[in-house]
Amino acid sequence: MTRGFSELAVQFGPSASLVGILSRPLPEFEVRRTAVVILNTGIAHRIGHHRMYVTMARDLAKLGHLVFRFDFSGIGDSAGRDDSLSPTDAHQADLADALDWLTENCDVQDVVLIGLCAGAEIALRYGYKDQRVLGMVLLDPTVPPTPRFYAQYIARRLVSLRSWLSFASGRGRIWQELSTRAKRAVGAEARPAPGTMDDKVRNELEHLYGQALDRDLKLLIVLTAGTLDGRQNYREQLFDALPNVPLRGRAQVEYYKDADHTFTSPVARERLQDLVYGWVGGFQDSDRAAGPADDSIENSEERSRMTVSPTRESAAGD
Repeated sequence: MTRGFSELAVQFGPSASLVGILSRPLPEFEVRRTAVVILNTGIAHRIGHHRMYVTMARDLAKLGHLVFRFDFSGIGDSAGRDDSLSPTDAHQADLADALDWLTENCDVQDVVLIGLCAGAEIALRYGYKDQRVLGMVLLDPTVPPTPRFYAQYIARRLVSLRSWLSFASGRGRIWQELSTRAKRAVGAEARPAPGTMDDKVRNELEHLYGQALDRDLKLLIVLTAGTLDGRQNYREQLFDALPNVPLRGRAQVEYYKDADHTFTSPVARERLQDLVYGWVGGFQDSDRAAGPADDSIENSEERSRMTVSPTRESAAGD
């Protein structure tokens, strides 16, 4: 990548309490219509695990995209909210404020959301409600367990001699899991009993994915299985877990068997980044150009309630 980028640190939201970083192409380069918003992962702030979001934002900016990553209320540099919203509702409100800032200051109308774990769930809850969202990259989102998951999980645990000895003597967690999950593991009980937590999660996910497909949102879903206690352990688990949602053929699902949940391996991160860059780049620009890539954004401080700290290819403003 030979194109440069610049960055702005901004404060936004009703009370200017939210802090984000806008990565953008240098003024001499055209800005692509599709912008990218990267979401927090749980309590991790906008830098991301292993600085993954910093790298991703800057690389996408070099490719012509406006990229915005920010801290949700009460995380990182963003102050807590002064209302009574639940954490779930607060995340949705913060994300709406972020997209509104992009629309007001950068004329952004088309957005792709990227989130890992909790960030993926926030994106999934929000994406179908906002017409500006065209697609979502969901990294290791929640996937309900299935009979095959339990069978393979138990088989993997039994590979360990210590686990095998505990199993043979009737001790340890694996024995307890086998005792309570045996019917599912052999396929005798395809779904949990009504009212269980698995059932509630499954119903919510089927609703959210169904809404996303009804809006014809593009979906890139990346699942990992590089840890023994991971939430998925085979490629088709998402399809099996949500049989009432026609995800096959509608969503691009990638399975990283050897990657852990936060993509600790540099090789896994590079593979993921290449996948995301290509997928985001597949959105076609229309005749209407995106907003300014030059420093005219900096002149709208009163209108957008932001503080600006421009940088060029430096670590400042992470």
